[in-house]
Amino acid sequence: MRRRQLFLGLTIAFSALVSSVCCHNVTSGETRTEVNGSAFKFGSFRKQFHRLYEIGSEESDRRHRYFQDATKRHAYLNSFSAAPQSARYGINQFSDLSQEEFRDLYLQAQTSRAPCFSGPKTVGLPAKFDWRQKAVVAPVQNQQACGSCWAFSVVGAMQSVHAIEGSKLEQLSVQQVLDCSYKNKGCSGGSPLWALDWLKQTGVKLVPQSEYPYKAKTGICHFFSQSHGGVAVTNFTAHDFSGQEEAMMGQLVERGPLTAIVDAVSWQDYLGGIIQHHCSSQWSNHAILVVGYDTTGDIPYWIVQNSWGTTWGNEGYVYIKIGGNVCGIADSVAAVFL
Repeated sequence: MRRRQLFLGLTIAFSALVSSVCCHNVTSGETRTEVNGSAFKFGSFRKQFHRLYEIGSEESDRRHRYFQDATKRHAYLNSFSAAPQSARYGINQFSDLSQEEFRDLYLQAQTSRAPCFSGPKTVGLPAKFDWRQKAVVAPVQNQQACGSCWAFSVVGAMQSVHAIEGSKLEQLSVQQVLDCSYKNKGCSGGSPLWALDWLKQTGVKLVPQSEYPYKAKTGICHFFSQSHGGVAVTNFTAHDFSGQEEAMMGQLVERGPLTAIVDAVSWQDYLGGIIQHHCSSQWSNHAILVVGYDTTGDIPYWIVQNSWGTTWGNEGYVYIKIGGNVCGIADSVAAVFL
Protein backbone atom coordinates (compact mmCIF):
# COMPACT_ATOMS: atom_id res chain seq x y z
CA MET A 1 0.00 0.00 0.00
CA ARG A 2 2.83 2.36 0.91
CA ARG A 3 4.55 1.63 -2.39
CA ARG A 4 1.33 2.31 -4.32
CA GLN A 5 0.87 5.65 -2.52
CA LEU A 6 4.47 6.57 -3.30
CA PHE A 7 3.99 5.66 -6.97
CA LEU A 8 0.81 7.75 -7.25
CA GLY A 9 2.47 10.65 -5.46
CA LEU A 10 5.43 10.57 -7.83
CA THR A 11 3.08 10.33 -10.82
CA ILE A 12 1.12 13.39 -9.69
CA ALA A 13 4.32 15.36 -9.05
CA PHE A 14 5.76 14.24 -12.40
CA SER A 15 2.56 15.27 -14.25
CA ALA A 16 2.56 18.66 -12.55
CA LEU A 17 6.19 19.22 -13.51
CA VAL A 18 5.51 18.23 -17.11
CA SER A 19 2.56 20.62 -17.28
CA SER A 20 4.64 23.51 -15.98
CA VAL A 21 7.46 22.74 -18.42
CA CYS A 22 5.26 22.30 -21.49
CA CYS A 23 2.47 24.83 -20.94
CA HIS A 24 4.23 27.93 -19.59
CA ASN A 25 3.22 31.15 -21.38
CA VAL A 26 1.08 29.40 -24.03
CA THR A 27 -1.39 31.70 -25.81
CA SER A 28 -4.95 30.68 -26.71
CA GLY A 29 -4.00 30.47 -30.39
CA GLU A 30 -1.07 28.20 -29.59
CA THR A 31 -3.36 26.08 -27.45
CA ARG A 32 -5.82 25.60 -30.33
CA THR A 33 -2.95 24.67 -32.64
CA GLU A 34 -1.61 22.20 -30.08
CA VAL A 35 -5.03 20.58 -29.56
CA ASN A 36 -5.71 20.33 -33.29
CA GLY A 37 -2.25 18.87 -33.86
CA SER A 38 -2.84 16.40 -31.06
CA ALA A 39 -6.15 15.34 -32.62
CA PHE A 40 -4.41 14.76 -35.94
CA LYS A 41 -1.66 12.73 -34.30
CA PHE A 42 -4.24 10.76 -32.33
CA GLY A 43 -6.04 9.86 -35.55
CA SER A 44 -2.77 8.65 -37.06
CA PHE A 45 -2.03 6.72 -33.88
CA ARG A 46 -5.43 4.98 -33.97
CA LYS A 47 -4.87 3.96 -37.58
CA GLN A 48 -1.29 2.76 -37.05
CA PHE A 49 -2.10 0.67 -33.98
CA HIS A 50 -5.57 -0.48 -35.13
CA ARG A 51 -7.57 1.09 -32.32
CA LEU A 52 -11.25 0.36 -32.82
CA TYR A 53 -12.88 2.67 -30.29
CA GLU A 54 -15.37 5.03 -31.92
CA ILE A 55 -14.44 8.71 -32.27
CA GLY A 56 -16.56 10.80 -29.91
CA SER A 57 -17.24 7.91 -27.54
CA GLU A 58 -16.41 8.14 -23.85
CA GLU A 59 -13.57 5.66 -24.28
CA SER A 60 -12.14 7.57 -27.24
CA ASP A 61 -12.21 10.84 -25.31
CA ARG A 62 -10.48 9.20 -22.36
CA ARG A 63 -7.81 7.63 -24.57
CA HIS A 64 -7.25 10.96 -26.29
CA ARG A 65 -6.62 12.61 -22.91
CA TYR A 66 -4.08 9.90 -22.03
CA PHE A 67 -2.50 10.43 -25.45
CA GLN A 68 -2.17 14.17 -24.81
CA ASP A 69 -0.63 13.46 -21.40
CA ALA A 70 1.85 11.14 -23.10
CA THR A 71 2.98 13.77 -25.62
CA LYS A 72 3.68 16.21 -22.77
CA ARG A 73 5.61 13.47 -20.96
CA HIS A 74 7.69 12.82 -24.07
CA ALA A 75 8.77 16.46 -24.26
CA TYR A 76 9.89 16.35 -20.64
CA LEU A 77 11.75 13.05 -20.98
CA ASN A 78 13.49 14.11 -24.17
CA SER A 79 14.70 17.32 -22.53
CA PHE A 80 17.31 15.17 -20.73
CA SER A 81 18.57 13.52 -23.92
CA ALA A 82 21.26 15.76 -25.35
CA ALA A 83 23.86 13.20 -26.50
CA PRO A 84 23.36 11.55 -29.92
CA GLN A 85 23.05 8.06 -28.45
CA SER A 86 20.66 9.05 -25.65
CA ALA A 87 17.27 7.42 -25.26
CA ARG A 88 14.38 8.86 -27.27
CA TYR A 89 10.80 8.94 -26.07
CA GLY A 90 7.66 9.33 -28.16
CA ILE A 91 4.47 7.79 -29.49
CA ASN A 92 4.27 3.99 -29.47
CA GLN A 93 1.65 1.30 -28.85
CA PHE A 94 1.26 2.35 -25.19
CA SER A 95 0.53 6.04 -25.77
CA ASP A 96 -3.21 5.80 -25.11
CA LEU A 97 -2.78 4.10 -21.74
CA SER A 98 -2.63 5.97 -18.47
CA GLN A 99 0.51 5.39 -16.44
CA GLU A 100 -1.48 3.40 -13.91
CA GLU A 101 -3.04 1.19 -16.61
CA PHE A 102 0.38 0.55 -18.11
CA ARG A 103 1.79 -0.44 -14.74
CA ASP A 104 -1.14 -2.75 -13.93
CA LEU A 105 -1.00 -4.48 -17.32
CA TYR A 106 2.72 -4.80 -17.96
CA LEU A 107 4.75 -4.16 -14.82
CA GLN A 108 3.81 -7.16 -12.71
CA ALA A 109 7.16 -8.73 -11.86
CA GLN A 110 7.76 -9.35 -8.16
CA THR A 111 11.09 -8.34 -6.66
CA SER A 112 13.13 -11.13 -5.08
CA ARG A 113 16.17 -10.23 -3.01
CA ALA A 114 19.44 -11.80 -4.10
CA PRO A 115 22.77 -11.99 -2.25
CA CYS A 116 25.60 -9.70 -3.33
CA PHE A 117 27.97 -11.30 -5.81
CA SER A 118 31.23 -12.29 -4.16
CA GLY A 119 32.86 -14.43 -6.84
CA PRO A 120 35.93 -13.63 -8.93
CA LYS A 121 35.78 -11.30 -11.90
CA THR A 122 36.31 -12.75 -15.34
CA VAL A 123 39.53 -11.44 -16.88
CA GLY A 124 40.06 -10.69 -20.55
CA LEU A 125 36.44 -9.87 -21.35
CA PRO A 126 35.76 -8.78 -24.93
CA ALA A 127 34.81 -5.13 -25.36
CA LYS A 128 31.63 -6.22 -27.12
CA PHE A 129 29.61 -9.43 -26.75
CA ASP A 130 26.20 -10.37 -28.14
CA TRP A 131 24.66 -13.85 -27.87
CA ARG A 132 22.37 -13.03 -30.81
CA GLN A 133 25.38 -13.19 -33.11
CA LYS A 134 25.86 -16.82 -32.10
CA ALA A 135 22.27 -17.66 -33.13
CA VAL A 136 21.22 -18.78 -29.66
CA VAL A 137 18.64 -16.08 -28.86
CA ALA A 138 15.04 -16.71 -29.95
CA PRO A 139 13.00 -13.95 -31.63
CA VAL A 140 11.31 -11.25 -29.57
CA GLN A 141 7.91 -12.31 -28.22
CA ASN A 142 4.85 -10.28 -27.21
CA GLN A 143 3.32 -10.94 -23.80
CA GLN A 144 0.25 -8.86 -24.79
CA ALA A 145 -2.12 -7.67 -22.03
CA CYS A 146 -0.83 -10.23 -19.53
CA GLY A 147 1.66 -9.67 -16.71
CA SER A 148 3.80 -12.60 -17.81
CA CYS A 149 7.19 -10.90 -18.25
CA TRP A 150 8.61 -13.04 -15.42
CA ALA A 151 7.82 -16.22 -17.36
CA PHE A 152 9.18 -14.86 -20.67
CA SER A 153 12.51 -13.93 -19.08
CA VAL A 154 12.97 -17.37 -17.52
CA VAL A 155 12.00 -19.26 -20.67
CA GLY A 156 14.20 -16.98 -22.78
CA ALA A 157 17.22 -17.84 -20.65
CA MET A 158 16.44 -21.57 -20.71
CA GLN A 159 16.05 -21.86 -24.47
CA SER A 160 19.27 -19.88 -25.05
CA VAL A 161 21.33 -22.01 -22.65
CA HIS A 162 19.87 -25.12 -24.25
CA ALA A 163 21.07 -23.89 -27.64
CA ILE A 164 24.48 -22.86 -26.28
CA GLU A 165 24.93 -26.44 -25.04
CA GLY A 166 24.52 -27.74 -28.58
CA SER A 167 20.80 -28.30 -29.10
CA LYS A 168 18.74 -26.68 -31.82
CA LEU A 169 17.37 -23.27 -30.82
CA GLU A 170 13.72 -23.88 -30.05
CA GLN A 171 11.05 -21.75 -28.43
CA LEU A 172 9.87 -23.36 -25.21
CA SER A 173 6.43 -22.97 -23.65
CA VAL A 174 5.90 -19.76 -21.69
CA GLN A 175 2.28 -20.79 -21.16
CA GLN A 176 3.41 -23.92 -19.31
CA VAL A 177 5.30 -21.77 -16.80
CA LEU A 178 2.40 -19.34 -16.60
CA ASP A 179 -0.15 -22.08 -15.84
CA CYS A 180 1.91 -24.42 -13.70
CA SER A 181 4.31 -22.33 -11.59
CA TYR A 182 2.19 -22.43 -8.44
CA LYS A 183 4.50 -20.02 -6.59
CA ASN A 184 3.46 -17.25 -9.00
CA LYS A 185 0.21 -15.61 -10.08
CA GLY A 186 0.05 -16.17 -13.82
CA CYS A 187 -0.94 -13.03 -15.72
CA SER A 188 -1.23 -11.19 -12.40
CA GLY A 189 2.54 -11.29 -11.96
CA GLY A 190 5.37 -13.32 -10.56
CA SER A 191 9.07 -13.59 -9.84
CA PRO A 192 11.68 -15.10 -12.17
CA LEU A 193 13.50 -16.47 -9.12
CA TRP A 194 10.35 -18.15 -7.80
CA ALA A 195 9.78 -19.67 -11.24
CA LEU A 196 13.36 -20.94 -11.41
CA ASP A 197 13.09 -22.38 -7.91
CA TRP A 198 9.85 -24.14 -8.90
CA LEU A 199 11.49 -25.58 -12.03
CA LYS A 200 14.50 -26.78 -10.04
CA GLN A 201 12.51 -28.32 -7.17
CA THR A 202 9.92 -30.10 -9.32
CA GLY A 203 12.11 -31.12 -12.24
CA VAL A 204 9.34 -30.07 -14.63
CA LYS A 205 10.43 -30.24 -18.27
CA LEU A 206 9.36 -27.39 -20.49
CA VAL A 207 7.89 -28.59 -23.77
CA PRO A 208 8.12 -26.71 -27.08
CA GLN A 209 5.84 -23.74 -27.55
CA SER A 210 4.20 -25.56 -30.44
CA GLU A 211 2.93 -28.20 -27.99
CA TYR A 212 1.71 -25.73 -25.39
CA PRO A 213 1.07 -22.38 -27.17
CA TYR A 214 0.86 -19.00 -25.52
CA LYS A 215 -2.66 -17.65 -24.86
CA ALA A 216 -1.93 -14.42 -22.94
CA LYS A 217 -4.17 -15.57 -20.10
CA THR A 218 -3.73 -17.90 -17.15
CA GLY A 219 -5.11 -21.38 -17.73
CA ILE A 220 -5.25 -24.82 -16.15
CA CYS A 221 -1.88 -26.54 -15.92
CA HIS A 222 -1.35 -29.24 -18.53
CA PHE A 223 0.80 -31.99 -17.02
CA PHE A 224 3.18 -34.18 -19.01
CA SER A 225 4.71 -37.50 -18.00
CA GLN A 226 8.33 -37.64 -16.92
CA SER A 227 9.07 -39.69 -20.01
CA HIS A 228 7.89 -36.83 -22.20
CA GLY A 229 10.72 -34.87 -23.80
CA GLY A 230 11.53 -31.35 -22.71
CA VAL A 231 14.08 -29.06 -21.06
CA ALA A 232 14.59 -29.02 -17.30
CA VAL A 233 16.48 -26.68 -14.96
CA THR A 234 19.07 -28.42 -12.77
CA ASN A 235 20.23 -25.31 -10.96
CA PHE A 236 20.47 -21.53 -11.11
CA THR A 237 22.36 -18.70 -9.47
CA ALA A 238 20.94 -15.35 -8.40
CA HIS A 239 23.03 -12.35 -7.36
CA ASP A 240 22.96 -8.63 -6.78
CA PHE A 241 25.61 -7.09 -9.06
CA SER A 242 25.01 -3.44 -8.13
CA GLY A 243 28.41 -1.77 -8.12
CA GLN A 244 29.84 -4.84 -9.89
CA GLU A 245 28.49 -4.66 -13.42
CA GLU A 246 31.82 -5.75 -14.86
CA ALA A 247 31.41 -9.03 -12.95
CA MET A 248 27.89 -9.25 -14.38
CA MET A 249 29.41 -8.94 -17.86
CA GLY A 250 31.59 -11.94 -17.03
CA GLN A 251 28.55 -13.97 -15.93
CA LEU A 252 26.82 -13.13 -19.20
CA VAL A 253 29.77 -14.34 -21.27
CA GLU A 254 30.32 -17.47 -19.19
CA ARG A 255 26.72 -18.53 -18.43
CA GLY A 256 24.59 -17.24 -21.30
CA PRO A 257 21.75 -14.69 -21.37
CA LEU A 258 20.71 -13.52 -17.92
CA THR A 259 17.32 -12.97 -16.35
CA ALA A 260 16.99 -9.61 -14.58
CA ILE A 261 14.31 -7.46 -12.97
CA VAL A 262 14.21 -3.71 -13.67
CA ASP A 263 12.24 -0.54 -13.06
CA ALA A 264 10.47 -0.01 -16.39
CA VAL A 265 7.99 2.76 -15.58
CA SER A 266 9.55 5.13 -18.14
CA TRP A 267 9.66 2.39 -20.77
CA GLN A 268 6.03 3.12 -21.61
CA ASP A 269 7.36 5.91 -23.85
CA TYR A 270 10.68 4.44 -25.03
CA LEU A 271 11.49 4.51 -28.76
CA GLY A 272 15.21 3.74 -28.91
CA GLY A 273 18.69 4.80 -27.86
CA ILE A 274 20.55 4.21 -24.60
CA ILE A 275 18.64 4.80 -21.36
CA GLN A 276 20.71 6.77 -18.87
CA HIS A 277 18.02 8.51 -16.78
CA HIS A 278 14.36 8.16 -15.75
CA CYS A 279 14.83 4.83 -13.97
CA SER A 280 15.23 3.95 -10.32
CA SER A 281 16.87 1.01 -8.61
CA GLN A 282 15.31 -0.95 -5.74
CA TRP A 283 11.82 -0.44 -7.24
CA SER A 284 11.90 -3.28 -9.76
CA ASN A 285 8.68 -4.22 -11.55
CA HIS A 286 9.53 -5.85 -14.89
CA ALA A 287 11.53 -8.94 -15.91
CA ILE A 288 13.73 -8.97 -19.00
CA LEU A 289 16.55 -10.95 -20.66
CA VAL A 290 20.06 -9.49 -20.91
CA VAL A 291 21.66 -10.92 -24.08
CA GLY A 292 24.79 -8.81 -24.57
CA TYR A 293 26.75 -5.63 -23.98
CA ASP A 294 28.81 -3.09 -25.90
CA THR A 295 31.55 -0.96 -24.32
CA THR A 296 33.17 0.26 -27.54
CA GLY A 297 31.33 3.59 -27.78
CA ASP A 298 31.15 6.71 -25.64
CA ILE A 299 28.29 5.21 -23.63
CA PRO A 300 28.70 1.51 -22.70
CA TYR A 301 25.37 -0.32 -22.64
CA TRP A 302 23.56 -3.56 -21.98
CA ILE A 303 21.58 -5.19 -24.81
CA VAL A 304 18.23 -6.24 -23.38
CA GLN A 305 15.47 -8.30 -24.98
CA ASN A 306 11.97 -7.28 -23.91
CA SER A 307 8.66 -9.10 -24.35
CA TRP A 308 6.47 -6.32 -25.79
CA GLY A 309 6.80 -7.24 -29.47
CA THR A 310 9.05 -5.92 -32.23
CA THR A 311 7.15 -2.64 -32.72
CA TRP A 312 8.44 -1.44 -29.34
CA GLY A 313 11.89 0.08 -28.79
CA ASN A 314 14.80 -1.08 -30.96
CA GLU A 315 12.79 -3.83 -32.72
CA GLY A 316 11.87 -5.24 -29.33
CA TYR A 317 15.17 -4.46 -27.61
CA VAL A 318 16.23 -1.73 -25.19
CA TYR A 319 19.75 -0.46 -24.45
CA ILE A 320 20.65 0.49 -20.87
CA LYS A 321 23.81 2.29 -19.81
CA ILE A 322 26.38 0.13 -18.02
CA GLY A 323 27.43 1.59 -14.67
CA GLY A 324 25.37 3.19 -11.93
CA ASN A 325 22.83 0.34 -11.87
CA VAL A 326 20.52 2.22 -14.25
CA CYS A 327 16.93 0.95 -14.00
CA GLY A 328 18.11 -1.41 -11.25
CA ILE A 329 19.34 -3.79 -13.94
CA ALA A 330 21.99 -5.30 -11.61
CA ASP A 331 19.82 -5.72 -8.50
CA SER A 332 18.55 -9.27 -9.08
CA VAL A 333 20.25 -11.23 -11.87
CA ALA A 334 19.93 -14.97 -12.49
CA ALA A 335 21.90 -17.44 -14.60
CA VAL A 336 20.37 -20.79 -15.57
CA PHE A 337 21.97 -24.28 -15.57
CA LEU A 338 20.33 -27.16 -17.46
